Amino acid sequence: MAEKEISTPQKLKALSVAHVRELWSKTYNTEGKPDWSHIFPYYHEDIVFQDSIQKVEGKEAFLGVCNRLTTRCESLNMEIVSIARNGNVIIFDWIMTMSFKKYPSTPMYGASKLTLNAEGLIVQQRDYYDMWGDIFNNIPHWNKIYRRFLKRKFG
Repeated sequence: MAEKEISTPQKLKALSVAHVRELWSKTYNTEGKPDWSHIFPYYHEDIVFQDSIQKVEGKEAFLGVCNRLTTRCESLNMEIVSIARNGNVIIFDWIMTMSFKKYPSTPMYGASKLTLNAEGLIVQQRDYYDMWGDIFNNIPHWNKIYRRFLKRKFG
């Protein structure tokens, strides 16, 4: 069975589970800056992106988020652990390892939920992760303080 094409001027290959895994695996590398240019055509002009830090609406604002992360990172690597699709929703969990100037590489564990419109373009992306917990886990003394705080305040 041939892959369906997305009806856009660029005739993109449909976002199947295998294709998402392939595209997102190319997005990050073990050395050097990340490059998202090959996935940007899959985002609708009215994309709504949200993560633990921010919510942005529109493709230009989303590109700004990606460009800021590229500028801040020395290197970034993503491993897709698992991925599934149900109707127009694709969800995958990942381990993203980032390295910044003066700081050790930090693995961050999370998941992304992509919602596709009828044309197969991404209209919503929601990323879920515990940024501070994953960062503080790698900083001596802060890891214990942070976990103790969470336990005392939340359970």
